[in-house]
Amino acid sequence: MIDFISNGLLNVSGWTIVLFTLIATHITVAGVTLYLHRDATHRGLDLHPVVRHFFRFWLWMTTAMNTKEWVAIHRKHHAKCETEEDPHSPQILGLKKVLFEGAELYRAEAANQETLEKFGRGTPDDWVERNVYSRFPILGVSIMLVIDVLMFGAIGLTVWALQMINIPLLAAGVINGVGHYYGYRNFECKDAATNVMPWGVIMGGEELHNNHHAYPSSAKFALRRGEFDIGWLYIRTLSALGLARVRRVAPTPAIDAERRQLDLETVKAIIVARLHVLRDYAAHVTLPTLRDEMASAGRKVRALFVREVSLLDEKARQNLNLLLEKNERLKTVHEFRERLQKLWESSTLSNEKLVESFKNWCEEAEKSGVEALERFAQRLRGYRLQGLSPA
Repeated sequence: MIDFISNGLLNVSGWTIVLFTLIATHITVAGVTLYLHRDATHRGLDLHPVVRHFFRFWLWMTTAMNTKEWVAIHRKHHAKCETEEDPHSPQILGLKKVLFEGAELYRAEAANQETLEKFGRGTPDDWVERNVYSRFPILGVSIMLVIDVLMFGAIGLTVWALQMINIPLLAAGVINGVGHYYGYRNFECKDAATNVMPWGVIMGGEELHNNHHAYPSSAKFALRRGEFDIGWLYIRTLSALGLARVRRVAPTPAIDAERRQLDLETVKAIIVARLHVLRDYAAHVTLPTLRDEMASAGRKVRALFVREVSLLDEKARQNLNLLLEKNERLKTVHEFRERLQKLWESSTLSNEKLVESFKNWCEEAEKSGVEALERFAQRLRGYRLQGLSPA
């Protein structure tokens, strides 16, 4: 009896227990990113029904999370990001609150029936969901506790505790918290999402959070050279086995340097890849002009000109306006960027008017007297898209 309490039925080494814990928690992470996030929430991926239900079962056993609740809360997060209605924005609630109380914020929003009904559509509503997973959410984690203790003895309690804290700490805390506070940004989307690190391994690719917010329906999160999304590796493996189908990936813009005619297809490419366009604008217009006009500009000054304006606080906006008032070329570059953004944000223009507006923008930019802006306008005429189908 004493031997069973100490070692469980398996009587394995400590390193085997560590390995089991790492594998088990990582399967949970894979379930969250592949099933809950990329498949059920954003529909960028279709998992085979067998894989989908395996993850539903595993997450019931290791997190007690309900698919409809998770999907609804995450969709609301995207719809209301960085506002008072965002269920877990560190920009509104503070980083400490989201980092250490992320699970509590999740549970509070899960109790909001309006959120579930509005944002939870299209989630599983079969017999097993109604009569097992949703009806007895604690049963699964209780069974997991018994299994861990039976396998490993008393240390199984620690294994179980690590399984239970895994998602509340890493997903609800780190990704929802740090992922909207610290890190680097490839794309200046309207919210404060950041890439926590370029190698998405620990959280299955969720570390590339800015990339995801830029293109939410993309099944692939790594969008730049040097970035790695282990979740995408799993998707490619499952696809090769016939167990998954990629529905959407982020657009990949290409530049045809010889093209001069701006038409509707060009405009569509610009709008679809608008965050790539903004990134190009910063790299080819804003920063080169800033270097020419203010050679000693530091990182904070550069950030003022590149950052999405709506994310700047009042002091930063005042500093930006002061700099713009003192330098006509920088003011011109900044104003053309704002005008460009307004073009693709307009939902009332007909296709003909939209093409005409982009043509006018390019023509005026080419006469601006700012060399970098003139070159960019010519570059914009060459935009086209590739890789719109699954890759």
